[in-house]
Amino acid sequence: MQKAILALEEGSVFEGRAVGARGEATGELVFNTSMTGYQEILTDPSYAGQIVTMTYPLIGNYGVNDEDVESRRPFVEGFVMRECCFEPSNYRCTKSLTEYLIAHNIVAIDGVDTRTVTLLIRTKGAMKAVISTVDFDHESLVQKAVASPDMAGSDYVKHVAVDRPYEWNPSTGGRSRVVAMDYGIKYNILRLLAEKGCRVVVMPATASADDVLDQDPDGVFLSNGPGDPAALPYVYPTIQALIGKRPIFGICLGHQVLAHALGGNTYKLKFGHRGGNQPVLNKTTGRVEITAQNHGFAVDPESLDTGAVHVTHVNLNDNSVEGLEHAELPVFSVQYHPEASPGPHDSRYNFDHFIENMERCKAK
Repeated sequence: MQKAILALEEGSVFEGRAVGARGEATGELVFNTSMTGYQEILTDPSYAGQIVTMTYPLIGNYGVNDEDVESRRPFVEGFVMRECCFEPSNYRCTKSLTEYLIAHNIVAIDGVDTRTVTLLIRTKGAMKAVISTVDFDHESLVQKAVASPDMAGSDYVKHVAVDRPYEWNPSTGGRSRVVAMDYGIKYNILRLLAEKGCRVVVMPATASADDVLDQDPDGVFLSNGPGDPAALPYVYPTIQALIGKRPIFGICLGHQVLAHALGGNTYKLKFGHRGGNQPVLNKTTGRVEITAQNHGFAVDPESLDTGAVHVTHVNLNDNSVEGLEHAELPVFSVQYHPEASPGPHDSRYNFDHFIENMERCKAK
């Protein structure tokens, strides 16, 4: 096995072995607490620009397959593990995790004390890092991490979104037509919308309000995605022009850009929320949902017009905003991922709420 090194911008260096593609990768170093679902995490476009550390110690034990993907390819910049399994065992397995990482040119390292890495991030915050299998000079690698792009202020949507519209499963019918704005959309969102009886047209992030309305949709969905929501000013006017014309439902980045379109602001969290076990309070029902999350920014509640927008959900770990709803219009959003994949299904009622809003508006 070839040597690999993980170096952080604050000076910490971890030596391990290369278990993916050979080369070098830089990005914001974050951690994910999910015990399973590594293939879905690798293919989640929201991880563009990031190196993901898995806190669960053994990754790859059930291999990978052709079905459990959340986008057209992996989008993580790099992958960090305590131990990578080279001999997977599962009846659905088509190749090992290592083979998959190499095939998609993802630089990865194992043999790292991921507990220490996670504690560093929790203490000092998410920071820039580099994984290398070609440069073993510690000081050189730290400087490369320092010189890499910052996540704050970066637009990664343009790297992951489609550049032309397409219809999801065009052979299936449905009672509602939905336009899904692609900021880095996950396939399971599209699967669940289709299961709820929606015909879905996916449109580029740069589509105008006229482009959307030309599709004559019953509702508009704002997807998840990577990067800083404050770096997407070209998205807000489209959303602003659609508010009041069609029901709107946003998830993750879609929730954040909706907040901007409604006059609010966002800020960067210290180390973000990533994993399948985040507790969220639904303030409307009083119930606690265990949710899947993947985000490094949050909506500033002080920036919202409380007469027009209500905070509907809060994170019970840090009290950050997890859901918004317009006071009068059928417009709402959640910060977490109700489609999960991987993760619990506590929050799938949000899709039913969207369907109800569309049905109610069509009845009028």
